[in-house]
Amino acid sequence: MIDRPYLKKLLSPQEWLLRLVFWGGAIIVGVAAVLFALAAQLGYKYFHWMLSISPWLAFVVMPAGLALCVWLSIKFFPGSQGSGIPQTIAALQIEDEKRLSGLLSLRIAIGKMAVTFLALCCGASVGREGPTVQIGASIMYSLRRFTHFTQPNQMRGLIIVGGAAGVAAAFNTPLAGIAFAIEELSRSFEQRTNGLVLTGIIFAGLASNAILGNYTYFGTISTSLGSAGGWAAVLICSLIGGLAGGLFSRLLISAGAGWGGAFGQWMQSRPVAFAAGCGIVLALLGILSGHHTYGTGYEEVRDIVANGDVGYMGYGLLKFLATLVSYLSGIPGGIFAPSLAIGAGFGTSLSHLILFVPANTVIVLGMVAYFSGVTQAPLTTFIIVMEMTNNHELVLPLMATALIANGISRIVCHEPLYKAMAERFLHQKS
Repeated sequence: MIDRPYLKKLLSPQEWLLRLVFWGGAIIVGVAAVLFALAAQLGYKYFHWMLSISPWLAFVVMPAGLALCVWLSIKFFPGSQGSGIPQTIAALQIEDEKRLSGLLSLRIAIGKMAVTFLALCCGASVGREGPTVQIGASIMYSLRRFTHFTQPNQMRGLIIVGGAAGVAAAFNTPLAGIAFAIEELSRSFEQRTNGLVLTGIIFAGLASNAILGNYTYFGTISTSLGSAGGWAAVLICSLIGGLAGGLFSRLLISAGAGWGGAFGQWMQSRPVAFAAGCGIVLALLGILSGHHTYGTGYEEVRDIVANGDVGYMGYGLLKFLATLVSYLSGIPGGIFAPSLAIGAGFGTSLSHLILFVPANTVIVLGMVAYFSGVTQAPLTTFIIVMEMTNNHELVLPLMATALIANGISRIVCHEPLYKAMAERFLHQKS
């Protein structure tokens, strides 16, 4: 017996137009994410080319560059500052189109990409993955004009699939995109939209894969936990990573609430000058780290995994400070990739103490622990790292580390970082 209502719905031109908007938009997001990734690599190379001329150029380029980034964001691209994930989460709670356009639009997407690229050209410790979420959500939201939405959840579905497709394409991790959609962007959406989200993420992943190939973000890391005593490494990494990640989140939330006193007033009244001051601090941290704290941290993690940590003394702590200062400066940029680098740095330091487990195992556990501590999204965290390292032998240890670190982080920082920032952003826009 043919289900006539289902068949009518399946063949409906309006339904197919809706599917084409979701799927076509997801492909566009995938291509945009790949272009952004390639631009980020060029920015990294350009900055290090300048350092090859003279390492002291950082004390000129970074203050001037960060000040320019903040000025451009305020003057021409308001709403593009910071990670972009809180804006996307906040947009899911807004129905008024005028307010939504202040969070998601093609203008913001272009500004987010351009100014984040400029920040990377200046050596800021920021990532492109968080911005890609807002870019993807903005692209998808802009496509609403091509079809008439009959259900409120369809508009939310556009935003969700755009943000999740951005994660999937940025990291080349489709499963992580699905987990991110469920865990961070929306904890419940109707089954019909759910199917469009899943297929949209797949199309974004296919677009990324078609251009860059089937690569893994940090390459294949073949390692295991070793003996049963290796679970002690899980507990140690979870404790350190959870505490450090929770502290990082709490510092950002506190700063977002506004610092009191004369310094806090000066920072709010002179954002461009404050950004320039942050640039000087970042240049100093770069010199202290042997030029390793600049940029996303992607190259440094690959180097540590492949060749060991010679020359990376104190990398985790210095990268922690550089990422904190970069975010506080007010420039556009995410914390995903830098957080993974910080976790790898802490894991590297712990590997000298945890000698009964392979060093690469401790590094990967450190990445998961710290990242989960920052985001308090354990499902997304362990899937991202598992897919990025192409390591399936550590599935259970990674899951355990993410969950334990998440619990420890909540002791230090009671509210998830992105949720707190999204709520504050909603309050500011109300």
